[in-house]
Amino acid sequence: MAEIINLRQARKAKQRDAAANQAAANRSLHGETKGEKLRRKQEADRLVRTVDGARLGDDGKDD
Repeated sequence: MAEIINLRQARKAKQRDAAANQAAANRSLHGETKGEKLRRKQEADRLVRTVDGARLGDDGKDD
């Protein structure tokens, strides 16, 4: 004998699964933890300091 299912519950479960999959996709695209943001900012700051420290010339003075 076939298993009896409630179509309303099955439809709602399918919608919840779809919403959970969409949320996971959005988190991977847009989500970033506070630590990741901090690490990315520190890396950018370090790169700017490295480039500025290696700069040759007369410190921007045009004579």
